[in-house]
Amino acid sequence: MNLKKVKTIRSSLRTVEGGGFPVRRPFPVRDLIQLDPFLLLDEMGPVEYKPGKAIGAPEHPHRGFETVTYLLTGEMEHRDSWGNYGKLKSGDVQWMTAGSGLVHSELPSNDFQKNGGRMHGFQLWVNLPSSQKNEPSKISGHSF
Repeated sequence: MNLKKVKTIRSSLRTVEGGGFPVRRPFPVRDLIQLDPFLLLDEMGPVEYKPGKAIGAPEHPHRGFETVTYLLTGEMEHRDSWGNYGKLKSGDVQWMTAGSGLVHSELPSNDFQKNGGRMHGFQLWVNLPSSQKNEPSKISGHSF
């Protein structure tokens, strides 16, 4: 086995996204920008929401890349301008190809909003090859 040495350890950037939910972002950050094909990695939460207080990401655009969302705990709904809908529950993975572009939202489900609870997940953005940047947008989901 060929082991490699760790060159550096970096702290993630703490910031907020969407409607104000907390994320930790290991990249992109200063001095660690280009990791193509990987564009961004966010850890969403973990955060405990009281009933009626959960927030997500209202409508926003994406184009030319894919998002892979893994929800450890919580429940979110995806809706987009292509008419796609998906619900992610604890342990689910969603793969969204933005291709030629879409506008979408990622919001707590009605049940999660009503009851509150713990939201925790990860989202990775992956650049598409130039030959695929104009393909129609689509989503797929997997439960584990």
